[in-house]
Amino acid sequence: MIRIGKWITKHKNIILILTVLLLIPAAFGYVSTRVNYDVLSYLPESLETVKGQDIMVDEFGMGAFSMIIVEDMDMKDAVKLENKLEKIDHVKDVLFYDDALDISVPTEMIPEDLRKAFFNGDAKMMIAFFDSTTSTDETMGAIEKIRSTVSSNVYASGMSGVVTDIKNLALEEMPVYVVVASVLSLIVLLITMESVVSPLIFLATIGISIVFNLGSNLFLGEISYITQALAAVLQLAVTMDYSIFLLESYEANKLRYPGDNKRAMAHAIANTFKSVSSSSVTTIAGFIALCFMTFKLGTNIGVVMSKGVVIGVVACVTILPAMILTFDKAIEKTSHKALIPSLDNVSHFIVKHHWAALIVFAILLAPAAYGNSNYEIYYNLDTSLPKDIPSAKANEQLKENFDMSSIHMILLQDGLTAKEKNEMLSKVKKVDGVKWVLGLDSIVGPNLPDSLIPDKIKTMLKTDNYELQFVCSDYASATDESNAQIHSIDKIVKSYQKKGMVIGEAPLMKDLSDVTNVDLENVNIISIAAIFIIILITFKSISIPIILVSVIEFAIACNMAVPYYTHTSLPFVASIVIGTIQLGATVDYAILMTNRYHKERTIRKRSKKDAIIVAHQTSIKSILTSGLCFFAATFGVSIYSRIDMIGAICTLLARGAVISMVVVICILPAMLWIFDGVIIRSSWDMIKEKVHERDKEHGNVAIEEQNA
Repeated sequence: MIRIGKWITKHKNIILILTVLLLIPAAFGYVSTRVNYDVLSYLPESLETVKGQDIMVDEFGMGAFSMIIVEDMDMKDAVKLENKLEKIDHVKDVLFYDDALDISVPTEMIPEDLRKAFFNGDAKMMIAFFDSTTSTDETMGAIEKIRSTVSSNVYASGMSGVVTDIKNLALEEMPVYVVVASVLSLIVLLITMESVVSPLIFLATIGISIVFNLGSNLFLGEISYITQALAAVLQLAVTMDYSIFLLESYEANKLRYPGDNKRAMAHAIANTFKSVSSSSVTTIAGFIALCFMTFKLGTNIGVVMSKGVVIGVVACVTILPAMILTFDKAIEKTSHKALIPSLDNVSHFIVKHHWAALIVFAILLAPAAYGNSNYEIYYNLDTSLPKDIPSAKANEQLKENFDMSSIHMILLQDGLTAKEKNEMLSKVKKVDGVKWVLGLDSIVGPNLPDSLIPDKIKTMLKTDNYELQFVCSDYASATDESNAQIHSIDKIVKSYQKKGMVIGEAPLMKDLSDVTNVDLENVNIISIAAIFIIILITFKSISIPIILVSVIEFAIACNMAVPYYTHTSLPFVASIVIGTIQLGATVDYAILMTNRYHKERTIRKRSKKDAIIVAHQTSIKSILTSGLCFFAATFGVSIYSRIDMIGAICTLLARGAVISMVVVICILPAMLWIFDGVIIRSSWDMIKEKVHERDKEHGNVAIEEQNA
């Protein structure tokens, strides 16, 4: 690796030129990668609700719909509005009262279900159908056109409106995320480092690697808005310590090779690559674990972030050395005395009072575990958005004027008799929370000959193979009541037709809940197992991976318990990804300290107490810097973001970084102290070195017992 290091230092100018040139295709890839703003689109294609959506597109030419609420508008103007909406690109049809009956017919003569669906006092409702699915650019464009076309007393509700608002908010906020994260990280680096220029070089290098990562997403076709929002922030947070390690190694090697900076950097590159590549494996493992989710958003995040860490490592040993050597004089000129004082006394204090850390651990363990198992999760996507956006206002009007929260769709294959359909729908109407059921018979009557049914009605509600029914629900999507209602309706539908389906927003949310609950357990198990194996191979020890994983899992439990005790509900995505990301990203803190303890016990033949103190003293500053950078990068975004799906994740990451940092600094030394004997007996290198017997020979054990 030293040869490669020498080549990099010799050709630093070529590396920098290539870096600048590669930024051009990377930038092109970044702007050309489509962003998906609908998390429901990541549900498995095998689900009945997802298959139902495909049938809607193939059979009816409709992939999404929106309820249009009209206030204080007479019938003639409402019909004019309907005609105007139908002319908007990608609006396939608009269903309104006039499609079934003449507007001159008094409302009191209208069938009950039809009246409930379209009228309530001065409020009217029509349903706009789109020719593409919920989150396509075409559908979102149609929503924006509807909003710009209608007056202030007209509201467009539904999932397509929610997705459109997510897109608008994300486009507005995302550029700010990187700026906020960079500024706060810079402040931390200026405080913790001894140069003004080096933090700027770090940020520039990481910024370049972020552009490379985001640009290479082009091969994925599209990425989720959550992935795009978090990728830059997380990559900045988890790869910053790689840069710090390189600079520290470079400064140390300059003392070994005075006057020969290129040689010093070559050795620094070799040392850094060995250390960083091994430590990054745990972070990558955490992200890769997300790829095993059935909910494919996990794969999206996992692939992008794993790729980002790899690119970050490569940039750290290529671009960063070239930039440091180029600006070496500027780094030296802006060097200053460290603002953080020596922490050696802190290390002595923590190790001496290890029993206090164990007491804290014992006190917090049970409440942390309980809180971690009982925090509340929400699945309703519009819950994560501000209340002043158009979709939230529209949903509020829908509830206020029509006392409804969602609409399900029953998709029936052709074959049921009119009698069977009426019996089925009568039972559906009796399900708790169902306000009305609207189908072909409800609109035109069961006895009207097919030839007399308006073509528009037939096109929207019936094909040669399928028939569509609408079910209005009192219950909001993703609630226990809504899920129970959907289950009951589906059971009724299946009793009449096994291939009948209940589809729509709320059924998709129910499937989302079912799928992600399983994913949460599986991802945690996979990430723990993967990182356990990596640590086991690294240290050749059975006990060390148990200790390290347990310490970080305790930190994760403390982090996830906070929402429970503060009565804060979390978006489902946060609950899934946070555990594996916090484990993968912060277990490096524990590995750093343990690795030094291991070396001191085996190679330098120190006693237990001395080994732990030295390990703590040499790692505490790096852990503090890394943890605070992670906190800074994510905390700012958590405060700024109005999208709770993003803000909540960043809040958990920021808090998790601090908790992991504190737990490793305060509790891990106590664990190493208590289980030192176990570690010696279960670690191959220590058994080979006969550490325990050596301690006895030198009388260290007895001395340590007296001191304790």
